[in-house]
Amino acid sequence: MADENTDIADADELEDQARYGISVNISAILGVAEMTVEQVLRLGRGAVIELERGLGESIELFADGKLVTRGEVVVVEEMLAVQVTEIVKKSN
Repeated sequence: MADENTDIADADELEDQARYGISVNISAILGVAEMTVEQVLRLGRGAVIELERGLGESIELFADGKLVTRGEVVVVEEMLAVQVTEIVKKSN
């Protein structure tokens, strides 16, 4: 779930960047977890960290840190991918 302070990409800004062939970094957020420093220090190989999102829930995709879409995790030729299910529009 997006934090209330999450920046949402301005579609016009992204379209302007597209016209100039500017690259942006895309990040997919599968979920988050809160842990104490002690818990982090005790992590070892094979440790499992539970995220706040359930199986089948939408994940968020960010372009240069700005929320642009939501989607579902899929597998394409043995690689993880995201199928877009929603375009997030900037609210005025």
